Amino acid sequence: MNVASPRSNPLEELSARAADVDSRVRAGFSAHLAPVFPVGLAVLAVGGYGRRELFPHSDVDLLFLVDRAAPDRSSREALSAFIQSLWDSKLRVSHSLRAVPECCEIHERNIELNISLLDQRFLIGDSSLYRRLQEKLPGFLQSARPTLERALASMARARHAKFQNTVYHLEPDVKESPGGLRDVNMIEWFGDAPPAGAKDFLACVRSFLHTDAGRDANQLTFDLQEQLPSHDSPEALMRDYYRYARAVHSALLRRIDVVESAGSGLFAGFREWRSRLTNADFTVARERVLLKAPLQLRTDRDLAMRLFFFVARHGISPARDTEDRLRAAAPLPVPSPAWPVLSEFLRLPNVAPALRAMEDTGYLQVLFPEWKDMECLVVRDFYHRYTVDEHTLVTLRTLEELAASTDPDRRRFRDLLAETEQLHLLRFALLFHDSGKAARTGNHSVESVRIAAEVMNRIGAPEAEAKTVLFLIDRHLELSSVITSRDLEDPDTGAWIATRTETLENLKLLTLLTYADISAVHPEAMTPWRREQLWHAYRAGWREHTRALDEERIAEPTAFEGFPVRYSRTHTGEQMQRHRDLIERFRTLGVAVDLARHGALWTLTVVAPDRPGLFASLAGALAAAAMNIVKAEAFANAREEVLDTFVFADPTRTLELNVEEVDNLRRTVEQVVLGKVSVEKLLARRPRPRRPATSARVHPSVTIERDLSRTATLIEVVAEDRPGLLYDLTNVLARNGCNIEVVLIDTEAHKALDVFYVTAQSAKLPADLEAKVRAELLNVI
Repeated sequence: MNVASPRSNPLEELSARAADVDSRVRAGFSAHLAPVFPVGLAVLAVGGYGRRELFPHSDVDLLFLVDRAAPDRSSREALSAFIQSLWDSKLRVSHSLRAVPECCEIHERNIELNISLLDQRFLIGDSSLYRRLQEKLPGFLQSARPTLERALASMARARHAKFQNTVYHLEPDVKESPGGLRDVNMIEWFGDAPPAGAKDFLACVRSFLHTDAGRDANQLTFDLQEQLPSHDSPEALMRDYYRYARAVHSALLRRIDVVESAGSGLFAGFREWRSRLTNADFTVARERVLLKAPLQLRTDRDLAMRLFFFVARHGISPARDTEDRLRAAAPLPVPSPAWPVLSEFLRLPNVAPALRAMEDTGYLQVLFPEWKDMECLVVRDFYHRYTVDEHTLVTLRTLEELAASTDPDRRRFRDLLAETEQLHLLRFALLFHDSGKAARTGNHSVESVRIAAEVMNRIGAPEAEAKTVLFLIDRHLELSSVITSRDLEDPDTGAWIATRTETLENLKLLTLLTYADISAVHPEAMTPWRREQLWHAYRAGWREHTRALDEERIAEPTAFEGFPVRYSRTHTGEQMQRHRDLIERFRTLGVAVDLARHGALWTLTVVAPDRPGLFASLAGALAAAAMNIVKAEAFANAREEVLDTFVFADPTRTLELNVEEVDNLRRTVEQVVLGKVSVEKLLARRPRPRRPATSARVHPSVTIERDLSRTATLIEVVAEDRPGLLYDLTNVLARNGCNIEVVLIDTEAHKALDVFYVTAQSAKLPADLEAKVRAELLNVI
């Protein structure tokens, strides 16, 4: 068969084969059954055979319609002889025996029987018996239609789930995969017409697979993609396959949505609750988003983007009608400048379904023309299961599933994800980490970096954020390579990981990217062993990063001489220039304070002479002003000048709504630095807040490590965050004569993760002081 040739009609060839089998069935009936069953038996073709769509090696499905359910011995022997004769003629026969009443009742445990009767036709036998079925079956099917449709929808959902609900498999099953021939059949069973050309295309491919294998084989493997005669290249073939499969899958889901919308009262109540999300632009109905004024797409340039924001915020996908209207309205406008909009979008909780809707409607290709080269792209590495674009979207979905996971084996990665403040950069890196595969140049990471750099430059991404994204893309394969090729217990491995990741923040992001990338290769790729190895790699790098925090110092004779090397790795040139200006101002005035707003957060930067308890006093001043510290850093140079930075939230919007309060806070901080204001008195004025719900509580812990640094003791505190916590912790250290060499403060929701490198009299803490400090810190938290 010349697959997909315009000269051949595959369905005609399948029908011709069915006609040939018809003649053999009738001949067998005459030879074996007619003498025993002059009446009381009719032979029906059902299933694909009943539709006259008999593939070269498909089963021949027969239904023996009888007037009594249990034939006698001679009748059973005749039926056996008839079936054997068909097998002897190289036909694979599948059969069932039913009386007319059985065909007209619901079979909950064998709903396939009811469905097979949707495609039945008379072959030979007692025509009066068949007329009895014809008289009763239409009325039964009409009355049972809601039940049968729900069963079809359920069967489709279960089958799709076995293939991860995607059409984009590299070696698809053209019969059972989403968008395959089984979906075409279901569309017809629902009474709809499949997308034009899809049935012919899929029938051609399946016929070729059967003929090539000499059996009922339905997987379009890499080798067979090379052999199909209908296309100039396997890539062209597979792009056609995905185009048809996507259209079929979408058409079936459209019908399933309608069927499932007529649900139980419980689901109706849930939908009613969801409908409260309806706003001026969108209506939520049947768990799908509809446009209130579809024609507005022509005049409202931002409506499409607001829709995708809505999806990303609430996790509810657009209705099929909404997607159709978006496609019809293309090309949709791109926001300008694009980066502020995209960075906000990529921070939302349900980005994956929104991006999938953007791809399905063509908007992602408008936003990023580079995406067209990734779309339906097959790269044959015999390891990945999906096309490049599908793999990319699955990585993003994996992160969202991780965030919601309650699996204790994934808790560590989930907590790591909760700690990151750069989720938008991680997601953007995932979006383009495989974009270079279309070039087929070997190491696709290099090409992916080039493409992502062009995209980020075009959409106006800031230099510092682009640097992080390009770093992640450039090295996105390195941790996955390490976990399979290096000894993770070897200190040199940890040192290599730390060197390649440069900063602790980069290590966290790269670990999460690797987790998502491996998990999205195929459903079984992230094995428990590989997950454990990845965590060991992260911890090995973490130990080296934390070991080096206080040991590697900037040696150049600049304002930052003596700062940890980490300072230069984690700050942009612009930030370092601002800090250099602050240091110069400090040397003139004796103290320098900078207070600036960055989006929803504020940053306080202080340069002052180093003294015991200074960091604690600054933390206390912010706590007294009702600010919530979410991140903090402390650095000291060779001249005993400290640069302390606090990033904090202003939950009551005091600074935003009262401009004079910005100057008041700056003056208070200066007074605290100079020792003219008592932090204890400031804190005494602030009432204690209510603690979070029990379910949000954090189990407190204090871990002390002596061996991670040559010169300092590391103290790691995990605690339930509260106003004044950082002040209380650092006050314990100051009260016990501990000097904070390096501090890493991070807060996420109600959880605080604080790491201090401390010394006492320029050495590690002695054992008795360690125990005392640990006890007091535990008491505080």
